[in-house]
Amino acid sequence: MDRVRKAGWIYFLGFMLVVAIGYVPGFHDADGNLFGLFKLDLYDDSLHFFSGLWAGIAAWWSYGAARTYFRLFGPLYFADGVMGLFLGSGYLDGGIFLYGPIRQSLYAHVFANLPHLVIGGVAIWIGYRWARRPA
Repeated sequence: MDRVRKAGWIYFLGFMLVVAIGYVPGFHDADGNLFGLFKLDLYDDSLHFFSGLWAGIAAWWSYGAARTYFRLFGPLYFADGVMGLFLGSGYLDGGIFLYGPIRQSLYAHVFANLPHLVIGGVAIWIGYRWARRPA
């Protein structure tokens, strides 16, 4: 199996882990915030679940499907992180439409959106650097 498809399986497992962590009480503070930063709701869980499912199906299907996943998913997820960084809400989970801009501390804005920026940025790199030539 090529490294692009392996990366797809890693994304699948990572997103499923993110969904599962959201249901572990030890990771929530007294206010119900995950890691003391933010609340995850059904929309967030759905986004993470279907992002992971898409990655897993693409990795299983073919090299081309995995490459397409990273080339589409990466920019969408990175842009969602940039939007969340500045507005406190992203668009992929519908947060900007449901809650509008959210004022939080700079710490919360950065650490709540840093995973989206890193995951999206790495996906862009995988899709456009690792997968430059067909397998």
